[in-house]
Amino acid sequence: MLAYGKGTATAVSALSALAELYSDPAARASAPQIAQKRKLSRPLVAKILTIVSRAGFVEGTPGPGGGYRLSHDPASISLYEIAKLFEQVEGEIQCPYGPGWCGNHEPCPLHDTLLEIHDQMMERLKGTTLAGFCKTKPGK
Repeated sequence: MLAYGKGTATAVSALSALAELYSDPAARASAPQIAQKRKLSRPLVAKILTIVSRAGFVEGTPGPGGGYRLSHDPASISLYEIAKLFEQVEGEIQCPYGPGWCGNHEPCPLHDTLLEIHDQMMERLKGTTLAGFCKTKPGK
């Protein structure tokens, strides 16, 4: 099974918590609040929020009553865009026969299957947005 790393999983979890708040323009959540709600590590959530903030997905407001909120409509943020911040989503797939096999010899027996699974996963990530996490769908 293809999987993504802890950074991507934490980012999707944290941003999904912010997507739930998106319908209320005044709603914000702090890193500790998100960590508690999603049962995540507070330092990791803070680190992830810094990364996604630099990428323009969230904006933060300091001070009392501050916190984070999504910078864009959740429907415009795909899971693929989030994963790109933490994973190598494009490029060569690791051959299970080891480095230097596929591309240097006949493709391994799993080559075509792994490419197909990878392509399907990329399409799913591109087609899935944070809107799926909203309590109230954007635009309604």
